[in-house]
Amino acid sequence: MPYLLSVSWAEAVPNLLICLREGLEAGLVVTILLAAVRKTSTADRPVSTTPIWLGLLGAVSLAASFAAVLSYSTSVLSNSGQEIVGGVLSVIAVGLVTAMVFWMRRTAASLSKQLRGEVIRATAIGAGALAITAFMAVGREGLETTLFIWTAIKASGTTVAPVIGAALGLLAAVVLCWLLYRQSVKLNLGVFFNRTAVVLIVIAAGVLAYGLGDLQDAGLLPGKQWVAFDLSAHIDPNSWWVSIITGVTELSPKMTVLQVVAWVVYLAVVIGLFVRAGRTAPAKPADEPAADHVPDWWERVAGPRPVLVAAVLVLVPIIAAGVAIALLPPSRASSVQALSVSDSSCAPEWKSGGAGPQTFSVHNKTGKAGEINLVDAGGAVVAEIETIGPATTADLTATLGNGTYSIKCLMSGKPVTSSAAVQVTGRADHVPPALKRVTEDDLKGPDDAYQAYAAGALDRVAAAVSTVGDALRAGDIPAAQATWLDAQLAWERVGASYNSFGDKGTAVDGLPDGLPGGVDDPGFTGLHRLEYGLWHGQGPDQLLPVVDRIGGDIDAVRRHLGDDDLAGDPKTLTLRAHEILEDALRDHISGIDDQGAGAAYQMTLADIDVTRTVLDEVGPLVDERVPALRALLGKRLDALRTALLDTRDNGAWRPPAQTPPEQRKAVQAALGAALEDLAQVPRLLEIPLTH
Repeated sequence: MPYLLSVSWAEAVPNLLICLREGLEAGLVVTILLAAVRKTSTADRPVSTTPIWLGLLGAVSLAASFAAVLSYSTSVLSNSGQEIVGGVLSVIAVGLVTAMVFWMRRTAASLSKQLRGEVIRATAIGAGALAITAFMAVGREGLETTLFIWTAIKASGTTVAPVIGAALGLLAAVVLCWLLYRQSVKLNLGVFFNRTAVVLIVIAAGVLAYGLGDLQDAGLLPGKQWVAFDLSAHIDPNSWWVSIITGVTELSPKMTVLQVVAWVVYLAVVIGLFVRAGRTAPAKPADEPAADHVPDWWERVAGPRPVLVAAVLVLVPIIAAGVAIALLPPSRASSVQALSVSDSSCAPEWKSGGAGPQTFSVHNKTGKAGEINLVDAGGAVVAEIETIGPATTADLTATLGNGTYSIKCLMSGKPVTSSAAVQVTGRADHVPPALKRVTEDDLKGPDDAYQAYAAGALDRVAAAVSTVGDALRAGDIPAAQATWLDAQLAWERVGASYNSFGDKGTAVDGLPDGLPGGVDDPGFTGLHRLEYGLWHGQGPDQLLPVVDRIGGDIDAVRRHLGDDDLAGDPKTLTLRAHEILEDALRDHISGIDDQGAGAAYQMTLADIDVTRTVLDEVGPLVDERVPALRALLGKRLDALRTALLDTRDNGAWRPPAQTPPEQRKAVQAALGAALEDLAQVPRLLEIPLTH
């Protein structure tokens, strides 16, 4: 229960803040309009506040109709269609909320005067125009708020917490506005809007990153495989601090380079401009005319007809939304079966099914993340939800043929539970083959073969490092540089990637990033420390101790090679088939690990060799599931090898920065294509949770 509360609180916070701020902004508009009407009203010519409330009702109708169209239109789309719409709307929402933040910073001081001027003009025309003024003033806020809340809820997931947060924020805004109107409380609105704007900008940055990720998943933006970091294998998704960070910032444990760059650039640019705007905002002249939001032609139709105008404002959005929804294809909701997962049961609602496409809406009532599998009678997986968070709902979609099926719930830290077996009869077209799950025993033989291979590769690393030491003792720096490359390439062929060898691997191949002293930090050791010294004029006296330490660190890796945190865990072997080259993209091709040698392409070539070795070891398991995949992967790796070799100049290797752009792009394209298909291997050979 404490975990669920922390998750709910974290996911509720963004929408609570959005609705509190936007609701207060809209409420202030209404408050100013009411106060202006009260001041305008006289005994000879009383002015009713009813048109303002009617205009407010129309604005609420507009926002609600917009939300209905958004929700229904996305429910009938395919997954890729939902990703495209969600990504585009997320980017639009971020643009709108950013503009709103700056608009409020510029106009907060003159907002009251501007609105009072509009009220005076509207009352001169008639009560209908006053209703329109209220509708237009509040309607803009409503549309902005609706879109931003919708995208924030989509980024947070389908838990009820974001909706509760939004409701609490609106309720708090209404109460606060009422108290302000009654002058029961005092609030420095300038300080409130400025400080909450910074938090809102942080939330918007997360929504932007999430939206760009959706567009990458849909294939509209490149870079899906260029992963900046993936912490999902190293952090507990059930921990309270991960839930709070993810819920408040909308960031995820795995993000692409594009998402990270967009997040950082957006924050840096927008916060910088926001601070600068506060310092340089010019004062509004006292005699600035009020903005004219009511066209003259409204004088003929919006004068003395407030009820008619209000009816139009309320009914037109509802009718328009109804027409839009009616023109859309039928909703999937009628064909979706709701299922649930609890601490003691798995999909008890599933008792029958038919052949053909099926969609199940699975709600996780537990406090743990987990995996949901739809399996056939032989235990092969037909469809799955790879990760479903606590208190979250996700769709499970499959095409079922004639046979017996059940649903298995594999929640973290809990025994596996299963639904009743359901007999499905009938025929269905294009039923995809079920995926047979691997077990740890299936991977033990390939992993033993990999450990034997890695031990031999480590011997070659140690021998090459020893040769570097001999060259240094002879004072031959060029020879030491050439032999360093042999040692580095031998290490690449060991297959350590994504810190899969833990601290012992970092000691051999770590980087100075994040160390207090940078390249001069005592914690910077290993082959890249040796590379830095060899290409930055350091001599044998400085580098021989580095060589001696590398030898000891390689021995430590060799002694502990069978440990679970190194190569001893068979479950990590399938990840290595994809992560070795993903690591090359992240570190080599980007230049992050270059300490002077400029050997990115040679190291990537060595990474191809060890990737082929891993694929050979798990190949029989892959062939059982997708017989044609290994041949395709071989073609992808051949194309990447050719692209790498083509970067040479008359046989001499060049660093990426000195390689012609067309050849660099060819390498990146071939690497991206290889990673796209290599990603299938860990998915095919994933070991399901067992407890």
